[in-house]
Amino acid sequence: MRILLLDTDRTTARLLEHELPDAATTLALAPAEGLALVQRGGWDLVLLDAGFAGEGLALLGAVRGQTAAPVTLLSAEPTMELTLQAIRAGAQEVLPKPPAPERVRELLQAALAAHHVRALPTAPRGEAAIIGSSPQMLDVFSTVARAAASDATVLLLGESGTGKEMIAHVLHRQSPRARGPYVALNCAAIPETLLESELFGHEKGAFTGAVARRVGRFERASGGTLFLDEIGDMSLALQAKILRALQERRIERVGGGVEVPVDVRVVAATHRDLAADVRQGRFREDLFYRLAVVSLRLPPLRERGADLERLVEHFVTHYAHEHRRPIRGIAEATLARLRAHPWPGNVRQLRNAIERAVVMSSGEVLLPQHLAAELLHEPPEPPAPRAAPGPLLTLAELERRHIQRALVESAYSLSLAARRLGIHRNTLRRKMGTYGLGRAVGAPAADE
Repeated sequence: MRILLLDTDRTTARLLEHELPDAATTLALAPAEGLALVQRGGWDLVLLDAGFAGEGLALLGAVRGQTAAPVTLLSAEPTMELTLQAIRAGAQEVLPKPPAPERVRELLQAALAAHHVRALPTAPRGEAAIIGSSPQMLDVFSTVARAAASDATVLLLGESGTGKEMIAHVLHRQSPRARGPYVALNCAAIPETLLESELFGHEKGAFTGAVARRVGRFERASGGTLFLDEIGDMSLALQAKILRALQERRIERVGGGVEVPVDVRVVAATHRDLAADVRQGRFREDLFYRLAVVSLRLPPLRERGADLERLVEHFVTHYAHEHRRPIRGIAEATLARLRAHPWPGNVRQLRNAIERAVVMSSGEVLLPQHLAAELLHEPPEPPAPRAAPGPLLTLAELERRHIQRALVESAYSLSLAARRLGIHRNTLRRKMGTYGLGRAVGAPAADE
């Protein structure tokens, strides 16, 4: 791993050499030297001091234009204004000076991940494209193709976010009713007291506030398709009226005594287990069978295997085009993070996560650092069986071991070890004497 540091102060270079011994750091002390090294190429990361020879920020555009490596600006006093200017000029981000070695290592790992890239499809498809080649989705496609050509009622089952409304749209567009209206209603989003009026309409004066006749969703969808989402949340009394409308193809507006004929195909959906609700008396059995002429279960994302990667590529291509981002590929490390996530919100959650990552991206490759924080952490492992407790160590022994570890990991540099321990170097020297912690054999002399 190769780092190019453009800085007139050698302190940061020394810190990186101590803390990142597996990375080769090259220091440029003057603008001409720095630009020449940038042009030479071969860098995995370029760090540029904002105050570099008094013109660091002004040089940022030139540096960014001459290297494919990510460029990070360093500043002793980062501000919002500086960060905005730097990112507009092409910087990946702005770090405080001196930078935390752990953060520099993360940037290097992200740069290496960018070398292992999966190319994106060249042409974006519509956001609503239904993507998948898993056996479960192929079964869905086959059922939809057959059901769409009929006028049968369809019941869509599946967890939230699996794409039930998208399938309802396809059933309408591919049916003989495609020229008619498509009307959708989320039954769980309307208060029960208003849901009947929303479905069937009402006459003027039917209740307080009914100042005029209102046409309901059934009438508005006549000649087309009515999509009733979350139908499992509907009361038993309203279920009976839905059943009557389906059987007789007639409705009555609230407060009215005249039957109104309706010609509508109903597609219903729910995330609930309706069969269990029927057994427990929460859903009418006759309505369940009337809705489930064609019953279709949409699989959760965790059961769809490689479909996840195809969906990621599709959403990245779509949102890169929509938000005008120059993304040409996805790092394999990013895909690994996405595969490891359980996706309880299914495709809807994945779509939102990818749009957020595209908006936060910089450069031509979607990297793990562009993902939201909750996607960057591995799921917690189950706790290991508790071992029998051993003898407790004294506080003095714990402190001795902690100091010894800090000395070893800092190559017996008192300055670095004291900084890690959060104490003064003189305090560290005194405690080393107390605990008999001298320089290890073969270790360099402690700095003074």
